Amino acid sequence: MIQIGDKLISIELFEVDFYCHLELCHGNCCVYGDSGAPLEEHEAGDLERYYPRISNYITENGRRSIEEQGKWVIDSDGDKVTPLIKGKECTYTYFKNNTAFCGIEKAFEKGKIPFQKPLSCHLYPVRVSRVGDLTALNYHHWPICDPARKLGRKKGIPVFRFVKNALIRAYGQKFYDELETIYQQWLSQQSV
Repeated sequence: MIQIGDKLISIELFEVDFYCHLELCHGNCCVYGDSGAPLEEHEAGDLERYYPRISNYITENGRRSIEEQGKWVIDSDGDKVTPLIKGKECTYTYFKNNTAFCGIEKAFEKGKIPFQKPLSCHLYPVRVSRVGDLTALNYHHWPICDPARKLGRKKGIPVFRFVKNALIRAYGQKFYDELETIYQQWLSQQSV
């Protein structure tokens, strides 16, 4: 682990290469898992506020599920998350050519809402947790992302660079620049 301010960063963010390969994984991270996408407190409010603008970009099943469950739910760990449709895909998912996409992100791309998607989705495969007063950023290894690791190796893109925009969104440009500097130092130590 390395530390930048109050952030603990797993060295796996440097060691593991990653680049989403939708043609092979079909967006299955939006379909499988124990619960929906973790939400920041303000994101739950954003879903309440902007749902009418998002609803046109999700499936009928998603809309029906949201009517039944709400725009967000509390999972078994007590966290706010997006609801799931019958324990499977996120209610905010839509499909194109058998690939799952985010309806929230689609609404953002169309200029209908001011936020891209939940930060937890934007940061994936990085997962954020609390360790006392510190924020830990860890790499989440999931077999459905095997194609992403293979493509990441081919392109030579470590996890932290794959999620660069999300890290800047979450923690600012200065944090990312510092991470990049530490990565360069780490790389030079690996070649010794």
